[in-house]
Amino acid sequence: MADDIIDRPTRGKRERILEVAHDAVVAKGFDATSIDEIAAAVEISRAGFFYHFPDKNALARALIERHILQEAGMIDGIITRAAELSDDPLQQMLITLRLMAEAFQEIPGGYPGCILASATYQDRLFNAEVKAANRRALLAFRDRFEALFRRIAETYPPREPVDPAELADHVNAVMEGGIILARGMGDPQVLIRQVLLARQMIKALYQG
Repeated sequence: MADDIIDRPTRGKRERILEVAHDAVVAKGFDATSIDEIAAAVEISRAGFFYHFPDKNALARALIERHILQEAGMIDGIITRAAELSDDPLQQMLITLRLMAEAFQEIPGGYPGCILASATYQDRLFNAEVKAANRRALLAFRDRFEALFRRIAETYPPREPVDPAELADHVNAVMEGGIILARGMGDPQVLIRQVLLARQMIKALYQG
């Protein structure tokens, strides 16, 4: 118990580093985010930063692992809520996408960006472990939605042949692309509209 109390400030500082680093990276990328600015924002020394993360590879991997956990919590919560609202697998998917659009809508100033996209764009900076973590994050999204699409197909044969894993990747691509478009156009609503359009297309694919 005593060790746990002593370790709490350390864990809190590490989480603060990750919060500051995340905001900086999604705003301008890993390459333009310096260790010095992160340390200054957290009010620690460079040595304090390196106590938690020996280099940018370690920081990037921690950010991706953090994203995996946060995304899992958000999506699993939404999927669970959708299952509570309907027993029909297609309706569950449609509700899931509607709730995701609403979640994006509630973020002040719009969805800021995705750490996975930042890591992908600048993958030359990272080692194999970071790249593997990034791939694992993308596959985690695929696995969740692929399972949902397979359940839908059991009740609603699609009007056109479609691979559930590819369709899951398409939903992810719509979201990642919507984030980029929204930021490039300066219009947070672009992301919401793209998610709702994907919802409409999925409904048409299975319901006709």
